[in-house]
Amino acid sequence: MLKCIASMYNKRYVYISNGNKIWTLTFSPDLSNKTPLVLLHGFGGGVGLWALNFEDLCENRTVHAFDLLGFGRSSRPHFDTDAREAENQFVESIEEWRKEVGLEKMILLGHNLGGFLAAAYSLKYPSRVKHLILVEPWGFPERPDNAEHERPIPIWIKALGAILSPFNPLAGLRIAGPFGLSLVQRLRPDFKRKYSSMFDDNTVAEYIYHCNVQSPSGETAFKNMTIPYGWAKRPMLQRISQMDQDIPITVVYGARSCIDGNSGSTIQSLRPNSYVKTIAILGAGHYVYADQPEDFNEKVKDICDSVD
Repeated sequence: MLKCIASMYNKRYVYISNGNKIWTLTFSPDLSNKTPLVLLHGFGGGVGLWALNFEDLCENRTVHAFDLLGFGRSSRPHFDTDAREAENQFVESIEEWRKEVGLEKMILLGHNLGGFLAAAYSLKYPSRVKHLILVEPWGFPERPDNAEHERPIPIWIKALGAILSPFNPLAGLRIAGPFGLSLVQRLRPDFKRKYSSMFDDNTVAEYIYHCNVQSPSGETAFKNMTIPYGWAKRPMLQRISQMDQDIPITVVYGARSCIDGNSGSTIQSLRPNSYVKTIAILGAGHYVYADQPEDFNEKVKDICDSVD
């Protein structure tokens, strides 16, 4: 995924407790005069999915990206089955990573599950976060009591959900065995289009397949943090008001995304004395950073420049 990147970067494992290791990329490591930007990927992803963003984002500051514990090339330990404890394991792994890398403060950006974990980290370690950037974050709103009435769920989907409930979300990839790669290509042909400026082959599908065909450690943790159908057991909007009011928050959404984009305004109402801004990227869906990378990169650089 990174073969088309011209910028020099370091890649290494950062070792944390219990023998675990975090796969880490660092771009522009010598630009220590500015607060570094740290990127947290979403569910089922890895550092490679930021391939369209690294070079722009590291022009004026150091950029770190790492595979979350349980995903990509990082260790895949056992996570607690309790949602609160599993979330805390993720958060502590981020904090241990920060200490090992030696960052005093950071601009923390998370997409999807990474956005949820970035917010959870900021709640627990506010002194380490100069600005929180939530990109299409998962797990913020509560599941409405009338969710099924507003958007009726077909009986066959409920039945399928009941059958598959003991399994992890991406179990089908592993069950498919050697056909798993073609399954990714069939289900997500859009990824090839998103990265067509870098690859004209199946590099992206192969990357996603290999990220998720391994032991489903982080995937299992995510499953234990959810309730049907994909809502968080511990929604972040229930806690966001407890976050240090001095942490600025920018929420970035794709204008074409199917994810509810109202969390930004809800965060603002819950933090009336804090900086909260919502940005919509035109022409982008859930994978904002890959759908409209130039616009996304410019917006993120503007946010970073507002910090220092």
